[in-house]
Amino acid sequence: MNVSSKKKLIQTIVLSLVINGAIPVVVYNLLMDYYSSFVSLLIATLIPLADNLFHIVKYRKADAFGLFMLTGFVLSLLAFVLGGNERLILLRESMVTGLLGLIFIGSLFFAKPLIYHFAIRFSASDASEKKGQFEKNWEVPYFRIVLRIMTAIWGIALLGEAVVKVILVYELSISAFLAISQLIFYSVIGAAILFTVAYRRYAKTRLDLITNAR
Repeated sequence: MNVSSKKKLIQTIVLSLVINGAIPVVVYNLLMDYYSSFVSLLIATLIPLADNLFHIVKYRKADAFGLFMLTGFVLSLLAFVLGGNERLILLRESMVTGLLGLIFIGSLFFAKPLIYHFAIRFSASDASEKKGQFEKNWEVPYFRIVLRIMTAIWGIALLGEAVVKVILVYELSISAFLAISQLIFYSVIGAAILFTVAYRRYAKTRLDLITNAR
């Protein structure tokens, strides 16, 4: 990744933290003088939703984070319909990440883990060519171990993020939780990405040695 790409990535992360973290906190505290805590929180959570809907309309496609927020909003409405309180609304994202974590872990019991399918979808522009290469590599036991380890790490990371937030939402004030929730999310995702990049490089080197020796 060159300097320009790194700078753009940092700017994107900072902007997302502001929209999904800082602004909702400010709006929530301002609205508290006029509305109940529940209504104030529900309105504040519409801000990141609106931002993601804007990007979906502008770029004519939904990205992973946009779908994540949309799913979270649906869960928020469900919590409201079922008589949920503001704590449940705060946990809407954790419901999604926890569910995704369970899906990652559950996929370990299938023939091919989730990372296998993700790698084919996102790692190359020519999906059919990449699929052929992955199917060939899948015959190597080491390759299967690597993908299962990656899948397990992502599952544990996402599930762990959800567990931490469930604990903190009942230990912190709503304002404090709003302020750090996105930081926790990006820290966990960032750590998982860094692990994936580093482990992939290490695994590729070893896989090349194994395949060349065959």
